[in-house]
Amino acid sequence: MKVRIKFSKEGPMKFVGHLDTMRYFQKALRRAELPVAFSGGYSPHMIMSFAAPLGVGTTSLGEYFDLELTETVPTAAIEEKLNSTMVEGIRVLSARAVEDGKTSKAMALVAAADYFVEFREGKAPEAAWKERISEFAALPSITVMKKTKRSEKEVDIRPYIYQMEWKEKKVFLKLASASANYTKPELVMDTFQRWLGCEPKPFCYQVQRLEVYADTGNEEEHRFVPLEALGEKIE
Repeated sequence: MKVRIKFSKEGPMKFVGHLDTMRYFQKALRRAELPVAFSGGYSPHMIMSFAAPLGVGTTSLGEYFDLELTETVPTAAIEEKLNSTMVEGIRVLSARAVEDGKTSKAMALVAAADYFVEFREGKAPEAAWKERISEFAALPSITVMKKTKRSEKEVDIRPYIYQMEWKEKKVFLKLASASANYTKPELVMDTFQRWLGCEPKPFCYQVQRLEVYADTGNEEEHRFVPLEALGEKIE
């Protein structure tokens, strides 16, 4: 049985890095006594993969990892058993059975993600910026210099900004998150500030990831679906 787990990561847990988060869930799965499948060979490990690593200092309401079990377990029971082992700041939000196969891996499916971005106290631009978000988002091209391992190149990130608006007293962003076009919310906000004529201050943002999506559409017409929606409950 292949299961997709959705969880939140908040509070002090935002300072725990991706690798340590993986190790934490490996221990939690043992404590929950779930029938986890292991790889073969001389160094067996739990068969699990995370959808999209979360940056240190970023909170999230929509993190995912896929897990293989050796037998069928009701998804509600998986949620209950895992939540009984969680520490403060981590909560399992759902468990869904998903089809097996390479194309169904959470990491390979990731196409976009939603974020809320807030300025830390005293770090916001001095200029009137909220009123200009829609103007910036309407630009036909937004070029930035992106660093690679070997060089720097100019990239137009406008096609990767699917949505940008002022919402619930925060900046809401829907950004491309596939490996080939991954766009950081901090990069978008830095570029926005420089477009305003302001130099971004160090550590000026508080970022929260809200959801991670697969794209069931095409290049001409995206159809973003939460990874959770690609699975089903098992009684």
